Amino acid sequence: MANLPAAFSEYTRQLMGEERFERYLKSFEEEPPVSIRLNPMKIEEDRWKVADAEPVPWCRNAFYLKQRPNFTMDPLFHAGCYYVQEAASMFLDTIFTQRNRPYCVKNVLDMCAAPGGKSTLLRAALPDDCVLYSNEPIHNRANILLENVTKWGYPNHVVTNAYPKDYRASKMKFDVILCDVPCSGEGMFRKDETTIREWSPQNVEKCWRLQRDIVSDAWPCLNAGGLFIYSTCTFNIKENEENIRWMLETFPDAEVLPIEVKPEWNITGSLLEGFNEPVYRFIPGISRGEGLFICVLRKGRQHTVEHLQQCCKPSTEVLYNIHNKVVKHPQQSCKVSTGKLCSIHNNTVKHLQEYCRIPQQAVQHELTYYQAISYLRGEALILPENTPRGEVAVTFQGHPLGMVKNIGTRANNLYPKAWRIKTTHIPTEYEAILRHT
Repeated sequence: MANLPAAFSEYTRQLMGEERFERYLKSFEEEPPVSIRLNPMKIEEDRWKVADAEPVPWCRNAFYLKQRPNFTMDPLFHAGCYYVQEAASMFLDTIFTQRNRPYCVKNVLDMCAAPGGKSTLLRAALPDDCVLYSNEPIHNRANILLENVTKWGYPNHVVTNAYPKDYRASKMKFDVILCDVPCSGEGMFRKDETTIREWSPQNVEKCWRLQRDIVSDAWPCLNAGGLFIYSTCTFNIKENEENIRWMLETFPDAEVLPIEVKPEWNITGSLLEGFNEPVYRFIPGISRGEGLFICVLRKGRQHTVEHLQQCCKPSTEVLYNIHNKVVKHPQQSCKVSTGKLCSIHNNTVKHLQEYCRIPQQAVQHELTYYQAISYLRGEALILPENTPRGEVAVTFQGHPLGMVKNIGTRANNLYPKAWRIKTTHIPTEYEAILRHT
């Protein structure tokens, strides 16, 4: 049993009620579920299967695994064929499936996106011509986000490193905004003991104030009729229901939208007395996942004809760039000012000082498992003598991992240094998570 803070236990027992709280405590005696989500652009379900897996009921292409494998040693993980994501957070797929209007959604913003689970889910669900902006204010986390988004491999995906106030100042407008805001992390106690040590009532107070600041900057960026998705991975009502009530009081054009759920998902509704708006809470021991709170709001009660016409026009917004260089936007090339954005489009990536690209017409060379691991560790490769000189894309089971520069006697490794795996242990056998059917 985890040693939970006394103040947390006292408050949460009263909030959840005795039965729910006891079921939550019992969940600490169980192993947290392990779940992955397939990349539909790279993995065709009729040709691949997930070994010993059970579908996640509220998300397409998602599965629970019976045990946690060594993902680091699976080249298909690094190739972006699947994403390891906590199952409750995949509920976003149900929300987007029910409430998305693909005929007019052109610009979407994930305001607090690192490490990238919800962003990669959104990118797979969005229309091809929609542009998704995934933002992370903290620089080192933005680099992690950039790596995960790059490996996911979709076009029309921009990674930015900016504060919410910078987006508000830019005057950019979006049809959907996701704010998975920084929180006190109570929902992750079972999965990450660090969150237990960092928890305090003072941090809860700090978090709900920060969350309102983020929402205050994000709401003006939302188009009329657009969707605003607010989520946390915590339980207390200060960071959840009370923030939603504050939004309804602060923004007269906000309304909460219901989402259709199935009883067997065991999702908990509002825990704030007298507040009966449709909100959705996953509690370990009750629902199969870690802690999540999520609510969907709409700005204005319906789309106007003017909005439908406007949101279907190509975006002409200017992007900022952390390197102060020209960025290719899907509709334009634009010079940049002094903002903090990194960008990727059409699989072309500017990652720190390294340039990693896989040209569509590049010569490809298929690697064995052990060669793939060597490549991911940053080692040089020896390619067959008949391999053309110059840049070559290396693949594993047909999926590109990255580039090498073949100079004949060896192929120099061009895989970004920050992405290289550091383990020295090589498994004696490759246990595939994804298998050809």
